[in-house]
Order: sequence, then C-alpha cells, then structure tokens
Amino acid sequence: MTKKILAAVLAGTLVLGIMPMAAFADEAETITVAASSTPHAEILEFAKPLLAEQGYDLQVTEFTDYVQPNNVVDSEEFDANYFQHVNYLNAFNSEHGTKLVDAGEIHYEPFGIYPGQKASLDEVGEGDTIAVPNDTTNEARALLLLEANGLITLADGVDITATVNDIAENPYNLEIVEFDAQSVAKHIDEVSYVVLNGNYALEAGLNAGTDALAVEAADSAAIQQYVNVIAVHEGHENDEKIVALVETLKSDEVVNYINETYNGAVVPFVESAEEAETEAE
Repeated sequence: MTKKILAAVLAGTLVLGIMPMAAFADEAETITVAASSTPHAEILEFAKPLLAEQGYDLQVTEFTDYVQPNNVVDSEEFDANYFQHVNYLNAFNSEHGTKLVDAGEIHYEPFGIYPGQKASLDEVGEGDTIAVPNDTTNEARALLLLEANGLITLADGVDITATVNDIAENPYNLEIVEFDAQSVAKHIDEVSYVVLNGNYALEAGLNAGTDALAVEAADSAAIQQYVNVIAVHEGHENDEKIVALVETLKSDEVVNYINETYNGAVVPFVESAEEAETEAE
C-alpha cells in the first residue's frame, strides 16, 4: 500500500513537472503570414526565432500568385501577408473592394533591366523586343525604368499609371511585350531584354545588384512608391502581434540578414527624416 501511494505521488510529481513546459508552449501566440517564396518567406523564416523569443509562433505559408495572399488576409483567414508593394496593394483594393492596409514598410526590390538575347544596353537597336510585367503598377514601373535609361519617353504626368499606350517617343521602335509578372523571366531567351520584379529575378537566379544592366536609383520616386509592406485587414494594423512582427522585420538583425544575403537585390527600407517626423506627429 505504501509503495502504491509513493508511486502515485511520484507520478503526480512527474506530471506536474511536465505541465508547465507544455502549458508554456501553448501560450505562444500564433502569427499566420501568407508570403511569396523569395525573398519574403526567406526573410520571415529568419525572423521566426526572433519572434519566438517574444512569445510568438510565426507560421509562414508560401503562395505563387499575387491574388490569393490578399484574399486570405481580407477574409481574415491569415493575419497578414508579405509579398507586395504598396502601390499594388492600393490598386488591388480599388479593383477588388478589399479592405487591406499597410502595417509597415519593410524593404524594396529594385526593378532591373536584364539581358535577353542582347548582353548590353549599348546594343539596343531598331525593333528590339522588351518583356515587361502586364499588371497595372508593375508595368508602369518597368516603363519608368526604360524611360530613365533613355529607351523611351512617356507622356507628361502619367508617372505610376503609365501603360504602353502612354509611350510618347520610341526612337528605336521597341516592341514592348507584356506577360504576367511571374512568367516574364521564362521568356528571357525569346526577347532582347526583360524587365523583372526583384523577387522574380531572384527566383530566376538573377540579382539586381550583379546581373542587371540597369536598376532603379535608390532615391527615385519609384523606390519610395514600391516599398514592400506587411499588409493586414483594416483595423488590425495596431494589433500587438502585428506590431511585433513589423518591428522584428525592421530590427538590426533582420536588416543585416537582408544586406548580407541579397547583395543589393533586396534593400531594407529606411524612412526619410520627413516621413519619420510626420508619423511621430
């Protein structure tokens, strides 16, 4: 009888000893984020242990398109997404009636002009073909980069709303060929040049810092307008876990990881002094 009581006491002690650890594991608050694979999911994976130290379990799901990540956040199936720049976010809201907001600016991916059948912009000639993304905001960004390098001239005032119909001067009679953003790189051998989003360039094994023939200037208006953001459903931008996510992604540890990993293909976003002052007010 004494032995049975002792065994029961010991068993109870073991259970009590285990319970606090299990309970602690259950206390970690989950943050679900929809992301594109490169570089967004990679950056989030690096941030996981940093958030775990703060009591958050970051769960990342990768998507290959530009629509579903917004749909699952708008429906509040996911807490946030990390794959898009702010202009695409605004355009998506306008076109689809979604209520998504920017919870924090994290990085930008310089658009680049990359070699296709021609190896240098010095070789550009009559009737050359250039592949660009066909969605509203990314096409405008590609055209602005072509204009910045003297290949075309756009009509006055079109800026980030530019389409191929806004090309005012085309001295080389370039043929602008439009493809879905994710498929532009697949046509690299079919055209003279391609203009790629930073993430799709990385997925194709290209780096804006080392492989591009031309990239957006760091101080260009395009960079400021195409910063990649954490997007959430309206009303959740100040949730504690979202604030923790954004602050972690803007931390020195993550900034250093981005700089060391992507060599200029992905660049941490730094607010201008004026923007910081405006937010403080």
